[in-house]
Amino acid sequence: MAAAPSSRIAAWVQRQWWRRPPTAGARLMQPLSWLYATLAAWHRQHTPAGPAPGVPVVVVGNLIAGGAGKTPTVIALVRLLRDAGWTPGVISRGYGRQAAGTAPVRADRPAAETGDEPLLIHLRTGAPVWVGRDRVAALQALRQAHPQVDIVVSDDGLQHHRLPRDAQVIVFDERGAGNGLLLPAGPLREPLPGEVPPRSLVLYNAAAASTPLPGWTAQRRLAGATALADWWAGAPAQPWSALLGRPVLATAGIAAPERFFTMLEREGLSIRRLPLPDHHGFAELPWPPGTADVVLTEKDAVKLRPERLAGAPRVWVATLDFEPPPGFAAALSALLPPPPTP
Repeated sequence: MAAAPSSRIAAWVQRQWWRRPPTAGARLMQPLSWLYATLAAWHRQHTPAGPAPGVPVVVVGNLIAGGAGKTPTVIALVRLLRDAGWTPGVISRGYGRQAAGTAPVRADRPAAETGDEPLLIHLRTGAPVWVGRDRVAALQALRQAHPQVDIVVSDDGLQHHRLPRDAQVIVFDERGAGNGLLLPAGPLREPLPGEVPPRSLVLYNAAAASTPLPGWTAQRRLAGATALADWWAGAPAQPWSALLGRPVLATAGIAAPERFFTMLEREGLSIRRLPLPDHHGFAELPWPPGTADVVLTEKDAVKLRPERLAGAPRVWVATLDFEPPPGFAAALSALLPPPPTP
């Protein structure tokens, strides 16, 4: 089936974002970027801060549209904070959810109710997670439901100016700031600053820094594969030996699927690629009949319950092992008050 004209236009626009120097097509859209910048600046200046949250808040976000590694960063931060003596909770917009208002994330409810990324964070960390377009309201609901939470991590929210924050973690992947232009001519939601903003850390979800901003480089690798039913049961990842030497269909409904495919090939897998739109809902199974083995991301796995796949291919979940570098935890702690004493 041919893609809709709007989809083709969106794909063309996004291709311009990552070409350096900016293409002629990107320059044609730049007047819209100037309008976007004006409206964004007005919004920042006229958005009053929300009420004091009563606990420290760490915001994880990126300056570009789309994914740059926020979800694995949030998961890693929850673990770091827990190791430091905090009891963290998480708030998120819940992109793609089918309801309004605020709501708790529950492991026994579909991802469509609260969003795929919040459900993944809850499953991987066990921390309480609340979603809502209004992050301040989500934070208040989280604290009311879980009074033991003494620090909150916001999954995305860098541009949610009502949300007070004690620290920010700004995440980039290997694409950096793209062509350096603001939306829609480029991927930037706000201009790339000349220096790291106050009370902020930059974390590169990449092998090396991809912007001029000084920051930390995270180690990212695939820990192994787990059968879908075992993954839902919380089983650890197994070595790749079960999939080596056999044809595997790899699929990914994430912002940059090629990154996932390349990581699989580095593990020695022979794969066929099946990229899907970011936040793909899996209302229908996308692989062709006769497929024997499928490997997918954890973000996709949260939308596929094992009971749906009776008689289907063997589905494996590739588990991401994401670790901030030594020293990052200390740098984050320096921006926060000491954790409460027991």
